Amino acid sequence: MRLSNMADYAVVMMAAAARHGPEARLSAACLSVETGVPLPSAQKLMGRLAAAGLLGSTRGSGGGFVLARAADAISLADIVEAVEGPIALTCCVEEKHDCALERTCQVRPHWGVVNEAVRDAFARVSLATLTNAPVPAARAEVEIA
Repeated sequence: MRLSNMADYAVVMMAAAARHGPEARLSAACLSVETGVPLPSAQKLMGRLAAAGLLGSTRGSGGGFVLARAADAISLADIVEAVEGPIALTCCVEEKHDCALERTCQVRPHWGVVNEAVRDAFARVSLATLTNAPVPAARAEVEIA
């Protein structure tokens, strides 16, 4: 399983926005420069993230995008689903799908459990967690001692 470039870019941009703080008004251009995400992709993603309720937007002078919720209230699942739609490893868990094995498949009833486990794992990772730099192991040992 691999996230699309757009989902990856959305996570990178949301983490950058969170590092600026909850009140910071940011533009797609600003986040594009800061993260290296191409400007057209950044603009498209800001719109999708705003439509999903993860970013708030204000037009005009002093406008821009802000986090719609605290970083610890936004999950990796929220961000990925804003870009990709519902997290699903196979198409057979979707209502409308086309599969030649549907009538005889013995695994299909179990994919829902697998998908839910993956989504739960993504949901347990908050944007706040993604913005905190990991402490190197050697440094952690020094601080503990």
